[in-house]
Amino acid sequence: MVFDEFSSKEHELLTGTVTRIDPRTGAASLRITSGSEFTDAYLSAGEQVRTESFSEGDIIRVYVVEVRRSTRGPQVIVSRTHPGLVKRLFELEVPEISDGTVEIKSIAREAGSRTKMAVCSADPDVDPIGACIGNRGMRIAEIVEELRGEKIDVVLFSEKPEEYIAAALSPASVLEVDFDGERSATVWVDSDQLSLAIGKEGQNVRLAVRLTGYKIDIK
Repeated sequence: MVFDEFSSKEHELLTGTVTRIDPRTGAASLRITSGSEFTDAYLSAGEQVRTESFSEGDIIRVYVVEVRRSTRGPQVIVSRTHPGLVKRLFELEVPEISDGTVEIKSIAREAGSRTKMAVCSADPDVDPIGACIGNRGMRIAEIVEELRGEKIDVVLFSEKPEEYIAAALSPASVLEVDFDGERSATVWVDSDQLSLAIGKEGQNVRLAVRLTGYKIDIK
């Protein structure tokens, strides 16, 4: 019963209470509940955000990566770094995403630092970016708070690769996108936009590459 209950929660958000932190590995054990069932979940050090620290008794939200059968019962593997955590938080916070009016097309995340998320809407009267940000930024502010200050760039997805790549490199302004091959592009920017396009330690272009699936060379 416990296995069936929690395996139905794979790729969902659950709330857990930290019951133990392994002093050697830094891994945390959580007591999580779903319906009338409860079990222990395992949050490895690798699935924790480097900038976050937990203490016993803390209540945290986690993303359920996988539920495995083991000799001691179900083993629930959870994460705070998975891009799915951001996706589920937006689904909870933005009605237009949960009802399908706005679609999340792609997410690239460096947990604890920055996320880029591409969205679109089939309804021409709906602003998908505005829906995610909310009135006076209220919706996105709730998610940023849950992620303890992680920056989130919401960009507009386009079926036209040149438009999508240019949007993915925001906040930099792009002059032109040339395609060198099937999944490779050279992006031209003004010299004063170069450092913005590349980002601190290359983060902006790195996330844009993962978001779009294109190799991007900035000139």
